Amino acid sequence: MWNSFRTDGHLGIAAGITTYAGGGGDLVHAYVARPEGDGPFPGVVLVHHLPGWDEFYQEFARRLANHGYTVVCPDLYCRLGHGTPDDVAAAVRAQGGVADDGVVADCQAALRWLKSVPTSNGKAGIIGTCSGGRHAVLAAGRVPGFDAVVDLWGGRVVASGNQLTPKQPVAPIEYTKDLSAPLLGLFGNEDQSPSPAEVDQHEEALKRHGKTYEFHRYDGAGHGFFYYDRPAYRQQQAMDGWSKVFAFFDEHLKH
Repeated sequence: MWNSFRTDGHLGIAAGITTYAGGGGDLVHAYVARPEGDGPFPGVVLVHHLPGWDEFYQEFARRLANHGYTVVCPDLYCRLGHGTPDDVAAAVRAQGGVADDGVVADCQAALRWLKSVPTSNGKAGIIGTCSGGRHAVLAAGRVPGFDAVVDLWGGRVVASGNQLTPKQPVAPIEYTKDLSAPLLGLFGNEDQSPSPAEVDQHEEALKRHGKTYEFHRYDGAGHGFFYYDRPAYRQQQAMDGWSKVFAFFDEHLKH
């Protein structure tokens, strides 16, 4: 929970950019943040959003590390060139985004990396916002071994027809039956991707397949309400959402 630390406690973390063996064995950049000490610590795969592998996600990783998690945030755009996050993201958009299969492979490799570190407690979750929320749900539905998944307003988890593309050929909702980890979803009721109706569809699929989940929906919030660097930010809803993320991960990854 927020401000739950003791003032005489040790809160040291180490953070920085490294490389790891991603999907297909390719060396991929990743931002890693981890608590100092012997652990054991649970792990989190942090999946960045469409605007890219940016500073918000570095801070996101450090916040999770400060709460006792070893975090790896892969650069999903690493193979497509380098530059500022905005420039790289623009180039990726122009190419129609990244392929789902590649994202899943990089997330699966990140999961293996997390569980192999000596300080691991053997558990790991996955979380992302926006397209990263969609990717988190997709990866958790296709890859066994995650112990918790958090979807922060992932758009097009529910998709059909012209929303499907060669790079994104299957909507993540289609893998609901294979989901083996509990799911937390946070959504703004003013969002249109996902819309409240699409969140309803996702929830119905989870119920139909008997999955463990909890969804929370916020009035007065739209897409990206955690993003304090953007007009979409909603302080009250964001802070409540952060508390739910920490409570969920603590329940499923620390115990």
